[in-house]
Amino acid sequence: MSAHCCQPPEPEQGKSLDGRYRKILWIALIVNITMFVVEIVSGVKANSVSLLADSLDFLGDAANYGISLWVLGMALTVRAKASLIKALSMAAFGVWVLGSAVWHFVSGVIPSAETMGIIGVVALAANLGVAALLYAYRDGDSNMRSVWLCTRNDALGNVAVILAAIGVFGTGAAWPDLLVAIIMASLALHSAWSVIMHARSELSG
Repeated sequence: MSAHCCQPPEPEQGKSLDGRYRKILWIALIVNITMFVVEIVSGVKANSVSLLADSLDFLGDAANYGISLWVLGMALTVRAKASLIKALSMAAFGVWVLGSAVWHFVSGVIPSAETMGIIGVVALAANLGVAALLYAYRDGDSNMRSVWLCTRNDALGNVAVILAAIGVFGTGAAWPDLLVAIIMASLALHSAWSVIMHARSELSG
């Protein structure tokens, strides 16, 4: 997850505003919201913090698509305030995931490798499906390309969860799950901080 990916696309003229692209953004929004809920529920039930951390990607992308559709054509200050709210929410959630990782480490909870693997594969399929829809726009303007690259790169997080599931299954220990969760949550916090700084500069500019 990169800071650039967390920024909602600027309103553009032409191809980015056509009906098909809007429809794809709506589909992507629904898919990401759904997978965010699925991973939150599954992560809690499976005691997997890597699933909780991976849900951050779906939360960030859902906010990205939602903000893109909501503030399309609005003033820069409105977009900046929306990004600021989203970044603060993501940061709070990232801190919660890190706290959960510490608690799981102290308590010695072993996550369910089977659930991690199944949900990881479902999440990977969801991201690849959205990436396929956005593929036709990969060579569009910079904002279109960033949205597509973000979705494609998020699939790496899903792969990391699957690898963590394999690690938990093979070792019978929780550390692969905790390691992946800490890395992903830390990246989310870094991205949120970058967006907060960028939004504040836009509001003060």
